[in-house]
Amino acid sequence: NKGVVSRIMPIEDMPYLADGTHVDVVLNPLGVPSRMNVGQILETHLGWACSGMGRKIDDMLAAYHRKGDIGPLKNELSELYAGGEDKVADYDDDGIIRLAEQVSKGVSIATPVFDGAVEADIEEMLEKAGLEGSGQSILFDGRTGEQFERPVTVGYIYILKLHHLVDDKIHARSIGPYSLVTQQPLGGKAQFGGQRFGEMEVWALEAYGAAYTLQEMLTIKSDDVAGRTKVYEAIVRGDEAFESGIPESFNVLVKEMRSLALNVELSQTEEEAPEEEANSELPPADAAE
Repeated sequence: NKGVVSRIMPIEDMPYLADGTHVDVVLNPLGVPSRMNVGQILETHLGWACSGMGRKIDDMLAAYHRKGDIGPLKNELSELYAGGEDKVADYDDDGIIRLAEQVSKGVSIATPVFDGAVEADIEEMLEKAGLEGSGQSILFDGRTGEQFERPVTVGYIYILKLHHLVDDKIHARSIGPYSLVTQQPLGGKAQFGGQRFGEMEVWALEAYGAAYTLQEMLTIKSDDVAGRTKVYEAIVRGDEAFESGIPESFNVLVKEMRSLALNVELSQTEEEAPEEEANSELPPADAAE
């Protein structure tokens, strides 16, 4: 579930809830179906439910301090921790108050591995907390103040910042080291390598019909050893016609086939001359006799 921080906004420009609470991070929903990480959504809902329960208990704690009636607070905590090892009913009033103060910022929970909370449990907890069962909320645009068209999933989730920063990764290369086997440029900043032009990037150029760019990427900028030199010489001469040879990957393929006991021989045939030229080269019939 990794992602890249694409934009950092001032807090006042971030979307906010009806009570004025701004969201900290906005995630693209397209990152969910392709990677099938539905657990991220469920965790968000569960975090939202725990926060809602914490707010509800905080309100009950405030009501206890006003009225002095600890009954509703004790009942709520007993119901919340009904499946726990310790029974809340056995706590004295001071214990109930301490527990309520601990969970007033948000109820702490733990779920067993491979046996976590299911959707029905989360939905039930959301409803107990007085929140929408869908886990979605109405958000407002921080820049315009207008309400967004659809309700949005909002919640609490653990997000860790990994130590991958652009300053450490920025890298450029003109000509550098090549692999001895494939004759393709090495990879990575440490090896002063090139930028990998992968399958999907090739598809993009194919989709745009960028034939010359594609040919350069797959031959002279990759593993066409003879073509590299020819192109360099053409650039020096100011010539615009580039010649390319056979990519080294073809030779690697041939050697691999030979290792499988398949003898591949390459032969080059000259083009046949047109019929008129061929006939003109034949001697006249009389002279032949």
